[in-house]
Amino acid sequence: MMRKLMLLGGLRYIIPVIEMAHKMGIYVITCDYLPENVAHKYSDEYCNVSIDDQEAVLEAARKMEIDGIMSFACDLGVVTAAYVAEKLDLPASGPYHSIKILQNKKLFRNFLKENGFKVPFTKSYCSVEKLRCDEEKFVFPVIVKPVDSAGSKGVRRVNGLTELEDSVRYALNFSKSKEVIIEEYIEKRGCSSDSDCFSINGELMFVTFSRQKFDTDAVNPYTPAAYSWPSTFSKKNTEFLTQELQRLLHLLDMGTSIYNVETRESIMGDPYIMEVSPRGGGNRLAEMIEFLTGENLIEASIKAALGDTDICLQQKDCTGFWGEVILHSKVSGLFRGIRISEEISSFVFEKDIWVEEGTEVEAFSGANTSLGTLIIKCDTREQVEDITENVEKYIRVLVE
Repeated sequence: MMRKLMLLGGLRYIIPVIEMAHKMGIYVITCDYLPENVAHKYSDEYCNVSIDDQEAVLEAARKMEIDGIMSFACDLGVVTAAYVAEKLDLPASGPYHSIKILQNKKLFRNFLKENGFKVPFTKSYCSVEKLRCDEEKFVFPVIVKPVDSAGSKGVRRVNGLTELEDSVRYALNFSKSKEVIIEEYIEKRGCSSDSDCFSINGELMFVTFSRQKFDTDAVNPYTPAAYSWPSTFSKKNTEFLTQELQRLLHLLDMGTSIYNVETRESIMGDPYIMEVSPRGGGNRLAEMIEFLTGENLIEASIKAALGDTDICLQQKDCTGFWGEVILHSKVSGLFRGIRISEEISSFVFEKDIWVEEGTEVEAFSGANTSLGTLIIKCDTREQVEDITENVEKYIRVLVE
């Protein structure tokens, strides 16, 4: 009998997971309430159930007699996957209560503070009315975020009191639980990091940090628009963040899992853990890490979800000079193609366009409005940094 793996969500980021699972001889079931999502064309079976509905997913998983469940590159399914795993005694990345902490920005910030981690000042609110009692207490700029949204949706930087209430209303629209946090804005030194890590039996075996870059002119300037490796962090802070991530995993009693980790170094040189989610990151981060190091985090994640113990990962430095550009449009309209300058054509390792010419596309408001990716491999660090920091100089997305 083939083992069955249920994947929550149906976006294209899980297609490599499906393909790897098939190579491993595993039967794949994809699950969400959108049958038109592209990943369902690649799975062996589709289950039309909302991944927000924990009981419905549990019932479907029980009927289908699955051997493992995973939410890869899909924030919305992480807590549901942990719930189903606990109820059916399936392999899990960690305890259900720990996953809930990691997936809720308010709970996570509180946990960090209670356990002595460096954390920005944060307060949570369920309404504008409750906020009004505290408005004069904030030192601007601040960041307003839904406690439970994904893909940078609903996130705004607020530079003054006049913008605050409107930004809270905006963020509440993206929160399932109708709660937002307002937190101190940490001015960063260099680039923030958004990359994937991996633990085996709670021990952090593989850690990476990236240079995460943004399009400040996009509709949502907090959606990642490009990456390069390694990070801009100091060696001291890289070691400190690795130690603190390990301490966090021990405190939460985490097990064997991939993690998407966001960190930053403040302008004063202080390191901060911003987000830790027990899932693979979007934007093909696990695939990029395999290009960089040769380590296959997708295969390891599948094995972890099925309880396999033969996972072998080695900490490795990046080899070569790699970058990734998230192709997107600043405006909505009809997509007419991608134009790449001849100056960088020799550095293009892979071009992956997700939409056909003539398709109506949306302005870049989140990862779900990406048009594809461009992976570059350069001869020098200066070349890859030039391309990823000056994307518009070399790459034009044609939309009319």
